[in-house]
Amino acid sequence: MSQSMHWMNHKDMIKKLLIYIICVLGFAAPMRAEEGLDVSKLIFEHLGDSYEWHIVEGAVIPLPCILIGEQGVDVFMSTKLEHGATYQGYHIAEEGDYEGKIVNAAGERPFDISITKNVLELFIVCTLLCSVVLGLARWYRKNGSKKAPGGFVGMMEAVIDFIDKDVAKESIGHGYERFSPYLMTVFLFILTSNLLGLLPVFPGGANLTGNIAVTLTCAVSAFIAINFFAPKGYYKSIFWPDVPIFLKAPLPIMPTIEFIGVFTKPFSLTVRLFANIMAGHIIILALTSVVFVTAKMGTAMCASMTAVSVLFCIFMNCLELLVAFIQAYVFTILTANFIGLAHDE
Repeated sequence: MSQSMHWMNHKDMIKKLLIYIICVLGFAAPMRAEEGLDVSKLIFEHLGDSYEWHIVEGAVIPLPCILIGEQGVDVFMSTKLEHGATYQGYHIAEEGDYEGKIVNAAGERPFDISITKNVLELFIVCTLLCSVVLGLARWYRKNGSKKAPGGFVGMMEAVIDFIDKDVAKESIGHGYERFSPYLMTVFLFILTSNLLGLLPVFPGGANLTGNIAVTLTCAVSAFIAINFFAPKGYYKSIFWPDVPIFLKAPLPIMPTIEFIGVFTKPFSLTVRLFANIMAGHIIILALTSVVFVTAKMGTAMCASMTAVSVLFCIFMNCLELLVAFIQAYVFTILTANFIGLAHDE
């Protein structure tokens, strides 16, 4: 009982500190915006995609811009568009619907296949995963069953065995083997992207799984695995489910609900992963901004809020490390369950 009360006291104190930080940000942000620091803009610039990879002040990795417009294909480095510059009729819009995107002189978007920060991070994640998988294959080809795996190889074997046996086999059942490679790929891709997103320096720092286009692509792949590889009975359960006849004819009530459910599954996968990762990044950046927001509020205020900000940032980073694993597991287990439900029909 005493431990419970002790925890409740700490919980109340944490809530009060969070409310205090929010109040400070709420009242101080407009003032700092007038002095040149727009907190909300700063946060969303860090979360969004860009045509260059900002490492530290003065250190930027330029990325190639590849545009297809009326004059054909244009390829140049992002340094050509720095500081509002115009190159070959293109510039980066500073406001409007296309803010932060490359537009032509008429303010219209060309067909843009540029290598942005998130695209480069995607290449890094894929290269890293391919290196790990090929390294594991090389080790097993060399040692086989002669030597017990240890260290990194042993850890990866445990992860692979967990996804194969405890996720794919338990959720899908018979015929799970053909889905195991896909589920393993999804799990490792999301986990690696989440972990790299927590690193403050290159090759980390890109908000890959906090980009809804990436999570939507993962969900579309799950949609294909669920619906395109399902047995015939699955489609019958959608358009003619085993329910009383008055629920499916003359008004197709249950078939309509089942058909909508086909699309709500990938939608829920998309939003769940995107929202959880994005929220964590926003909270960490907001807590970091407290230091700059309170910089001119006096030494005592700045010092106290800096200490609180650092402590909460450490706590949130530890929590986000846990969330990185949980969200990768949740996406994988839900996909496996959806595939299993389709094969049970």
